Amino acid sequence: MSEPPPTEPKPEENAALTVETGDKPELSQDILNALRQLQAAPQFSPTPTPTQPNTQESVRVKQEPTPPPQSEWDRLRAELREKPVNADGWLRLVELAEDSGDIEKIKDTYEGMLETYPNTPSVQIAYLKHFLDDPSQFGQAEALFRRFLLRTTPSVELLKFYLTYIRRVTNGPNAREVIRKCYDFALGHVGQDKDSFDIWQEYINFLKAGETNTTWEEQQKMDAVRKAYQHAVQIPMENVKRLWEEYQDFENGLNRITAKKFISDLQEAHMQARTVLNQLQEHLSVLFPPPPPQKGNRPSIWLPRPPTHNQADRALISRWRLYLKWEESNPLEIEEKDRATFLQRMQSVYRKAVVRMRYYSEIWYMAYAWTNSVGKTEEAIALLKSGIEANPASFVLNFAYAEALEVQGNFAEVHATYEKFLEVLRKDLEALEEKVNSANSSNSSFSSQITQKTEPNANDSAPGQSQSQSQPSSQNSSFATQSGDEKPPRSKDLIDKRTDYGIAYIMYMRFGRRAEGLKSARNIFGKARRDRWTPWEVYEAAALMEYHCGNKDVQVASRIFEKGMETFGDEVEFVLRYLGFLISINDENNARALFERVIGTFSPEKARPLWDRWARHEYQYGDLAAAQKLEKRMAEVYPNDPPIKRFAERHKYLNIDAIAVRDLGFVLGRARSNGSGGAVGRNETLQSFASPQPKETLPAPSSSKRPASPEHKRREEGRPDYPSKRPRPASPVRERERDWRDSRDGPRPRRHGSPAWERDRDRDGPHRRGFKEEREEEKGVMLPNVLSWFIGMLPSASSFDGPVFRTDDLMQVFRNAVIPASSTARPRSPPPAPRTGGRPPPDYGPYQGPGGGRRGRW
Repeated sequence: MSEPPPTEPKPEENAALTVETGDKPELSQDILNALRQLQAAPQFSPTPTPTQPNTQESVRVKQEPTPPPQSEWDRLRAELREKPVNADGWLRLVELAEDSGDIEKIKDTYEGMLETYPNTPSVQIAYLKHFLDDPSQFGQAEALFRRFLLRTTPSVELLKFYLTYIRRVTNGPNAREVIRKCYDFALGHVGQDKDSFDIWQEYINFLKAGETNTTWEEQQKMDAVRKAYQHAVQIPMENVKRLWEEYQDFENGLNRITAKKFISDLQEAHMQARTVLNQLQEHLSVLFPPPPPQKGNRPSIWLPRPPTHNQADRALISRWRLYLKWEESNPLEIEEKDRATFLQRMQSVYRKAVVRMRYYSEIWYMAYAWTNSVGKTEEAIALLKSGIEANPASFVLNFAYAEALEVQGNFAEVHATYEKFLEVLRKDLEALEEKVNSANSSNSSFSSQITQKTEPNANDSAPGQSQSQSQPSSQNSSFATQSGDEKPPRSKDLIDKRTDYGIAYIMYMRFGRRAEGLKSARNIFGKARRDRWTPWEVYEAAALMEYHCGNKDVQVASRIFEKGMETFGDEVEFVLRYLGFLISINDENNARALFERVIGTFSPEKARPLWDRWARHEYQYGDLAAAQKLEKRMAEVYPNDPPIKRFAERHKYLNIDAIAVRDLGFVLGRARSNGSGGAVGRNETLQSFASPQPKETLPAPSSSKRPASPEHKRREEGRPDYPSKRPRPASPVRERERDWRDSRDGPRPRRHGSPAWERDRDRDGPHRRGFKEEREEEKGVMLPNVLSWFIGMLPSASSFDGPVFRTDDLMQVFRNAVIPASSTARPRSPPPAPRTGGRPPPDYGPYQGPGGGRRGRW
């Protein structure tokens, strides 16, 4: 091989070389720009020549054929292997397989779908239809029939399809006997179903068509037909009335004398069946909507979908619960001697329920509870096992299955159940963590892009800033990332699921202690300690278990709490539980030490429960000097708390707050309030103490005068040139004197059972909206503390998915409602028609309480 000829350097390269190696480097700007462009340009490999050693390798790489693109069926099948619970994906996969005509793809599709949705009749029938057109495929069809009918729970639709196939292929001298046994098998499984009319009708016609040669055979045939009719007319199924009419004609055709007796004996049971049928149709019309329409010659396929727990799902599960309880109440009034019929009917009902509601754990548990209650323990456990296969992350099914195995003494299977359940929950947590981290990273990258676009460059704004001055921010960010890797990210959903994960460990420890002793529970807790997802509740449960079940071993329990403090020392709930435990065992020294150790590590807002818990202990069991010293410290931490709040808390026991009720008048008096009112009142007192009301929310002075009428309010609102009068704040002394006078003279009828802010609302009365009010609506509305607390406890407005009402219209309905007083028994009259002017009728206005709005004494 000849050597390549030497290449001469280009002039630009010679110039650049000369300039770089010279004593005085003098690079021109044009040369530098050209070099930068050459370095930035993509480097292309030279054209291969025979003299290059890697020519064959490069040619071989180029000549390798590219793999063909993946088909839509292959791609979708791979996705469904990863996430099989996807009804829309399976339906699309069926369409692709059917369109391809490839029997292997069709088999793979239906087998995978039946693995995810077993016992689904529409899928089974659609799968079977592919093997019934060609007689050479009947062997495959019979194998599927044996699998669907014997290993699973057959349905009415599948058994109809099976009987059609049997009548088609069965022939020979024993054909009638084989067909009769198939009908007996079908009616034994679904004979009590509402949709089994076709099977009963075909069975009766089959019996009638039997040939007889002797009188005895004719009599046997008539007895068989009579027995089938008598059984069928007592079942609440479609067209049961037609069967009753056919039975009457059958009996009258044989003997009118005996027909009257047979018909009268069944009359009551048949009418009961028709009555139950009407109720059954009302239940099932909602639970079993019409199937989706067919696409060409393909049968329609319905697949269950996981719940989203929205309003529609809650309504659906409520209707199923109502229906199943109704079926359990024995609406047909089946007697005890026919208990087998009742059990067969309920088993059929629950089989349909768990197929239709496959991903609803409550339905599975109801089926298990009823099956176990009738003594069929093995079937009940099999139901739980099937339910766990459909809902592996279900707490109710896993816990019920573990308890059922524990009762049987199968402890090894219980351990396997809990380990598998924890693994499923752990995978869910890791998937959620990855989702949260990706969302946080995308948000941070998006915010950084916005920051780069909106903020000027640091080099432009501060040219003299060195690189070392920007180093602390990078160090802080890496430190935050490192700390986030040590603990799971603090997301609301992640925290909730982590707490649920701890419940599984706690139940696992309880089982270990009950079944195998405290040593087994300790081993399980040892596994939990090594799990990064274990919440603090597991540590508390283990500590309390050691204390209550381990001969009150305080040292072991305290060590477990202290071990938890290493990980959850920043969780105020865990610290509060630890403090409560030390107080409960009367370990005041360690409790005080714990309080002093952690109280400075929390912000005042988070430390409030710790202060309150320790203060309650000091108030109940400490001396006065220690209590006053603690109050002084709390006053420094919470300077906005009024002094009387802490004083009243010191003189409280349980929920009895005499200072707030008797002396301050913040809430209803205990003598005038029911149980619920007192609780609300005390809560309001605490809120009022914690956050004093601003001046705008001070209650207006109460008066014994009659409230202004709406007509007077309209006249006042019709004067825009004059400023409206504002109520003057009441004097605290007069307010308390008035409350004391009211309690002495007895409660006024109109204001019985209403707090101060509600009395102000009643005194204002109904009024029209003036233009001044409309202009003041833009200002903030100050709510009483009780309402502020209540509104804060409500879910966010975005979580509401129901109907939306106009508040003004709704309040107008309440305002115009006529509610009779408890002392008078006058009939309720319709609301008065709206008036255009003049004084409104006496019943106009809000409900005035017991007494009908009377004022003063009569």
